[in-house]
Amino acid sequence: MSGRKQFDISAALDQAMRVFWQRGYPDASLDALGSATGLGRGSLYGAFGNKETLFGKCLDRYASIYGAQYEQALAAHPGDPVRAVEAFFDVVLRRIADPSVPVGCLIAQSAAQLLTLKEENGRQVRGLLAVQRQRVRAALADSPADSRTLDELATFVVAINQSLAVLSRAGTPDAELRSVARLACTTVADTIARAASEDVPGDRRQPGH
Repeated sequence: MSGRKQFDISAALDQAMRVFWQRGYPDASLDALGSATGLGRGSLYGAFGNKETLFGKCLDRYASIYGAQYEQALAAHPGDPVRAVEAFFDVVLRRIADPSVPVGCLIAQSAAQLLTLKEENGRQVRGLLAVQRQRVRAALADSPADSRTLDELATFVVAINQSLAVLSRAGTPDAELRSVARLACTTVADTIARAASEDVPGDRRQPGH
């Protein structure tokens, strides 16, 4: 429209996402968001609503970018849940090592600040963590372990993922982060192998014997 300043909403949203990712929700001021996006407060409000709404859109944007990568990695090794988890951590570690994005993870950062978030944003963060756990749980399904064990392993893998993000923000070297991921994969493999050895058909006794 003539007389109205046009801008790329997707690009502005990416820049705002980086501010929340780097600073966390409480310290992502409107001035910082405006400076990153090149928009004044009026334009920010007009394009995205208030800060809480903008944050929600940034969470969705983050989840759509990295969630798709997680989904692809976890689904790339059907019948091999351990390799699927290894691929998942490969994606996580590549994101952490990427110099073009802030250190850590926006979801992990936001989860640590839940008490500072509005109720709707808090529900969104918890929902994104739940989706991540569901993805991992689905990748583990094709194994001999019982349902309870697989539930626990899925929670364990997500917990390690969040821990890697926190450690990276504290400056932990990449080699140490990879060591943590490798040990996590070993734990998953050992747990599944133990379940397989306990489910050997020849070891089952017939009723009445």
